[in-house]
Amino acid sequence: MGDNSELFRLRASVWLEAGTRPPVAAGGPGPEELHPHLRRGTRERGRHASRGEARSRGRAEALLLLLLPRGGGGARPAPLRETRPWHTLADLGLLPGQDMSLVELASLLLRTEETFSAYLARINSVILTPLLQSGSFENLDLFLRLNEHFHLLWDLTEESCRTLKQSFGSPECISVQDFYLIWKADLFLDRYIQYFSTFASFAVVQGFEHAARIKSEVWKSHKPALQQFLADFSLDASVAVALHMVLHKPFRDQLQQYTLILSKLQGSPGQCPENETISYASNKFAKLESFVRQVLDEAGLTRGLWKSLGHKFTDVLRIPERRLLEDSQNLAVLSSTGRSDRVLLFNDILVLIQGSSFQSFDLRLVWVEAAGRDAGKCAVRIITPEEEFFLLAKDAKAQAVWQWKVNQAVRQALNGKRDFPLWCGDGEGSDPLSCRHFSFTFRAEGKLKNAAYEGEWCLGKPHGKGTLMWPNGRNYVGDFKEGLEHGYGNEMVYKGYFKDNLRHGFGILENPSSAKGPFKYTGHWENGKRSGYGIWDDHERSERYIGMWHEDQRHGPGIVVTQSGGCYQRMFHMDKMVGSGILLLEDNSVYEGNFTPDLTFIGKGKLTFPNGFTLEGSFANTSSQGLQTQGILNTAGEQQDEQMCKLQLGQKEFPVEMRWEGLFSQFQEFIHSGCHRDTEEAFMGFHVQTSKELRKSQEYLFCQRENEEVPVKVDILEELTAHQDQGTLQNYLEQAFQNSLHPLGKLLKMLSLAFQATYSTTGASRHLLTMAQEEVKHYAEKIWEFYLGLRRLALERKGGPCPEDPENSELNGPNAILPLILPCFYPDLFMLYMLYHEKEDDLYCQGVVELSQESDVKLLEFLDVRKHFWPLKDLTLTKHQRRSLVKDRCFLSATDCLRNLITTVDPREKLDILQKTYDEIAKTISRLLGEEFNPSMDDLLPLLMYVVTRARIQRLGAELHLIRDLMDPTSSGGMHDFLLTALESCYALIQKEIQYHQSWHASQNS
Repeated sequence: MGDNSELFRLRASVWLEAGTRPPVAAGGPGPEELHPHLRRGTRERGRHASRGEARSRGRAEALLLLLLPRGGGGARPAPLRETRPWHTLADLGLLPGQDMSLVELASLLLRTEETFSAYLARINSVILTPLLQSGSFENLDLFLRLNEHFHLLWDLTEESCRTLKQSFGSPECISVQDFYLIWKADLFLDRYIQYFSTFASFAVVQGFEHAARIKSEVWKSHKPALQQFLADFSLDASVAVALHMVLHKPFRDQLQQYTLILSKLQGSPGQCPENETISYASNKFAKLESFVRQVLDEAGLTRGLWKSLGHKFTDVLRIPERRLLEDSQNLAVLSSTGRSDRVLLFNDILVLIQGSSFQSFDLRLVWVEAAGRDAGKCAVRIITPEEEFFLLAKDAKAQAVWQWKVNQAVRQALNGKRDFPLWCGDGEGSDPLSCRHFSFTFRAEGKLKNAAYEGEWCLGKPHGKGTLMWPNGRNYVGDFKEGLEHGYGNEMVYKGYFKDNLRHGFGILENPSSAKGPFKYTGHWENGKRSGYGIWDDHERSERYIGMWHEDQRHGPGIVVTQSGGCYQRMFHMDKMVGSGILLLEDNSVYEGNFTPDLTFIGKGKLTFPNGFTLEGSFANTSSQGLQTQGILNTAGEQQDEQMCKLQLGQKEFPVEMRWEGLFSQFQEFIHSGCHRDTEEAFMGFHVQTSKELRKSQEYLFCQRENEEVPVKVDILEELTAHQDQGTLQNYLEQAFQNSLHPLGKLLKMLSLAFQATYSTTGASRHLLTMAQEEVKHYAEKIWEFYLGLRRLALERKGGPCPEDPENSELNGPNAILPLILPCFYPDLFMLYMLYHEKEDDLYCQGVVELSQESDVKLLEFLDVRKHFWPLKDLTLTKHQRRSLVKDRCFLSATDCLRNLITTVDPREKLDILQKTYDEIAKTISRLLGEEFNPSMDDLLPLLMYVVTRARIQRLGAELHLIRDLMDPTSSGGMHDFLLTALESCYALIQKEIQYHQSWHASQNS
């Protein structure tokens, strides 16, 4: 077979003896230098080998270094036309029509796999590793995915080698079961499909061109070895073209060799029992070859399109996964709209281009029909939710091709995946469904402009069950027929609990298009009427009422929050304000006394201005003379008391235990009933009531209604008993809270809706912060209480021991629950903290801006940081030189760490970040001093002020108070408490340092 074959046999025998992956090219990086994404591919393969095998492997690898083409110095390998780095079956002596035994085919496959694995090792060392070590470049994430799939294929190839080598221990016992390629055919297909799909995406976005232009020193140092290696493919091609070739050509050739071996194996005598399995694998690999060819062809067409289009189109349309399926410049077709010069069909959208603008249509909402006679003989009718048009072809053949391709593209888009192969695949021939379920927002002029529809469609129109919602809050829930409301449906919807066919318990009533004005009520009901604690949103007046109700009337204490920022608290009697109240105005003025619903002062009262002045007396308001007063104006007062400016409302009037009593009582009844299935439906289900009729729905209250997979219903009590220990409890609770069909998940969803109804948007007032904070803590206590009730019930039903008394348990239940549920309330809660501490945060930001203008040396000097803590070596370097060194030594690691404070909502994680910041400061100083150093408070405070100044965290005051209010009480007095106190001191000092810094700066200049 020639010198090449003899060399191959020698290599194969060495690898077979060593039982290991071939070594990388000489001069390549060792495993400890590899990028983290490559280490998985370089992990130890023979961890079960004996010492003798390890020595054998070492000798084999040393011999291979002499046999393999080198990536660095040494002789230049011959071009591809003379010597290929991989071998075809013809090179190995397999001729067409030649019969081979099972043992010979196994030996042949082993040599093929080992040669391919050796070549993958060289690609890894000469191309992939240097690229990853070269730093960031465009489309790096996509390249990392390609690298991951490369290593998965490499692992699979080596596993195939391993199983074949094991079978050669007893050659007479070799069978089809020893061919990993056959009994893991589906795994091979999956790995190759993933690799070539990612490869095509990388090629489409011109990833190889970007990689070839990398200018890092690491990449430049590998250029000679790379160019020598790529010369095997083409002496004249560019690096980008060669990279493209080297990362797909060997894989395609390997697939061809698999197919040939499988065809020989299929014709091998004596394999009747496994013929069906061999035939299945052979058929799949033949399809895989077709799939790869089609994937690369589509990628080439798409890449050419993006090069030909201007940036205005590519910046919007180009995404890695998008593929061009047909182009009207290749197969002529015109649009009947007269607004397009070019028609492009992609695998997810249909695009009409005219001049410098374009229009795109989501294929999932595109219907295709044969055109009628009036549209012409060679036309395809395209139906979308807002437009219908025709694609006009020159002849019947072009019309048939376009109609077929659009239909198949729509079907594959609806399925969420491409066929295998892409064309002539298993699903070809079937038309897409006419009836679908999707969401769409209308943009065209008309009744539905800006309305969002979610529901069933048929031929481009809402048809069946659906929900239509406008931006102003108006909505329609019901039936549709050919795009119009039809049959049952009403725009006023109640979701909640019933008793004796009347609204009773917790519920939400919304009517965004009421003749009396749009509204929404979230709260308690009794015998069909609003009663108890509830929230009323009056969209017409842009205000929110938070308080007590009786017989559908506001009755008892109540708080009204206006959209303009005003807020007042009054007593109500049958929907009328009585007695005096307190009015908090937008300019921080405070009025105590009587006033009208339109906030006009009347009768006796006291008005306190922001500057501390007070006006106390009698107020009157006439249409002719406006507001009049008789009283005393006191100008001797100092600045308004901070407590008055940030006065908190509602705590005494609405005790937290009484606010959502009706919501919790429904859960308590469910537990007391033993969680029986007949009560579960009443608890988990909900009713929809309209002005026409009452009806019960089989849906679930507050459950997710997206198209995602519906959460699986499980036996709640049975599952709960398996997660009692502290280690698994948190994971169980996390899953329960995410499952809207679990009672705890449903309760959390209801509480989050109630919280949003109270404190979001219009209700975002700093005067409600304490109310909201104690409410979230109370939620954690009640959820823990209900969890214990469910656990007790589960253990009683199972006959197990009584649960441990929670008071004697080491686990603090509410404190464990709070971080898990906090993300549901954090956005609205943190907004209240921001509003409450707005003044201090503005002053703090001003101080940070002032201090940030100083250089490192000036700032360290101003903050009285001890000079032996200064990273002097870095500070004396030039600005250009400091960029490479200062990151590790000038407290920038601590600064970067502290910036992560705003990336999490969990107070525990925020405290951990503060601890890590302290550790980074200590490490930096220890490195400077050459010994371990733990800063005291006196040393830490100026250093921490420096780090805080450089971190420039927005709304730090809100962050600090939220952590302090919601942190675990067990952290009090510990290291976390110490560090939080230090950070609070820095926050306060930065606010006070502004005037001192200005005078210090003036003295320095003088």
